[in-house]
Amino acid sequence: MKKSANKAFLPQKPCLVCGRPFTWRKKWADCWEAVKYCSERCRRRRSSAGQESG
Repeated sequence: MKKSANKAFLPQKPCLVCGRPFTWRKKWADCWEAVKYCSERCRRRRSSAGQESG
């Protein structure tokens, strides 16, 4: 039997840098609460995003 995955019911949260929503991934199962960025690019840009307001 084929396992069906309905991705519409996976949790989402917004990226702290770009604000886009991103969806839970299996590799984040143990650390979902600690995940803050949607991509490696946003993770690298995190320091410059905080300096724009200052």
